[in-house]
Amino acid sequence: GGNCQVHGLLCSPGGCCGSDYKQYVFGGWAWAWWCISDTQRISLEIMTLQPRCEDVETAEGVALTVTGVAQVKIMTEKELLAVACEQFLGKSVQDIKNVVLQTLEGHLRSILGTLTVEQIYQDRDQFAKLVREVAAPDVGRMGIEILSFTIKDVYDKVDYLSSLGKTQTAVVQRDADIGVAEAERDAGIREAECKKEMLDVKFMADTKIADSKRAFELQKSAFSEEVNIKTAEAQLAYELQGAREQQKIRQEEIEIEVVQRKKQIAVEAQEILRTDKELIATVRCPAEAEAHRIQQIAEGEKVKQVLLAQAEAEKIRKTGEAEAAVIEARGKAEAERMKLKAEAYQKYGDAAKMALVLDALPRIAAKIAAPLTKVDEIVVLSGDNSKVTSEVNRLLAELPASVHALTGVDLSKVGVSPSAVGSPGRVVGASEPRPHGISHPCRYR
Repeated sequence: GGNCQVHGLLCSPGGCCGSDYKQYVFGGWAWAWWCISDTQRISLEIMTLQPRCEDVETAEGVALTVTGVAQVKIMTEKELLAVACEQFLGKSVQDIKNVVLQTLEGHLRSILGTLTVEQIYQDRDQFAKLVREVAAPDVGRMGIEILSFTIKDVYDKVDYLSSLGKTQTAVVQRDADIGVAEAERDAGIREAECKKEMLDVKFMADTKIADSKRAFELQKSAFSEEVNIKTAEAQLAYELQGAREQQKIRQEEIEIEVVQRKKQIAVEAQEILRTDKELIATVRCPAEAEAHRIQQIAEGEKVKQVLLAQAEAEKIRKTGEAEAAVIEARGKAEAERMKLKAEAYQKYGDAAKMALVLDALPRIAAKIAAPLTKVDEIVVLSGDNSKVTSEVNRLLAELPASVHALTGVDLSKVGVSPSAVGSPGRVVGASEPRPHGISHPCRYR
């Protein structure tokens, strides 16, 4: 007979006289009879387990080693507590851990065979939740509650996970680069859009400012126009009023001037009358007398000039008639001479023409030889003296052609030989007289 306070679980199986009554007490105290009651304890503390599965093949045949951490404890519900006491009462905490650990490892191994490495590696929480859900009913039937279960480590011996990590890292890096590029692109686009919006707003603001300025200037111009109109009207009214006043003043001045002019005209009229009378007395009468005298003298002179002019005209007429008679007589004589000369030429024919030509040839030769008067010496170069005669003959032979070209008379047809043509056909020597004014000798070599 005494009391016993327990901190875990007090089980009192048996009793007086072989009774089967059992009492479960946790977290408190209870009476137990010394040497009569049988008491046993079971720990209600949380137990930490580390289930580990080595080289377990996954659904793809990749061997993985998985280590987890589980927190378990004995449940305190009366029915479940009784179940746990039936199974674990009298065992140590380590024995309880081993039982629960083996159960968890079995479920962990079975679940690893149904999943891929990617599912286990990439979603450990889902994997741990699945293990906890599958293993909970089994350990629950033993009165054990799984408080938590997490995957601590997953690795393999064939570098599958590292390769997967590298691939994933590359994918992530690629996605990151793509994300950065897209972000920069989106940022550039957004920045351009913002700049565009800013410029649009600025342009709109500038446009509104310009519109406001234009409206202000228009309004200002309108006001200025009204002010200028009013100012011009006031100025015009002032000028008109001033003009009216000036007109009144001028009109009064004109009236005064008219009165003065009338008085002056009256005075000048009296002065004119006086001056006229004075002029008549001092100038007009003597001038009229002088004019009458001059008129009489002029009329006498005019008569004299008329008579003289008539006499001179008669003289000129008589002289002209005499000169006309002389010219008429000369013309008639010349005409008669020409008529007789023409009849004589017609009568004699070619002989007359030849006579005219022969009379003209000396004058022609004189004109041709005129430039030679200005020549000091003429030298004819010839190696043979007989060539002089031939040159002279050649010149004489060409003379009829020259005469025909100058006068139109053909000497060959009129029967005159070149030797009969007088002095122009001769060659003058140094000892002969030089006709036609030739003063320089002509030497032949």
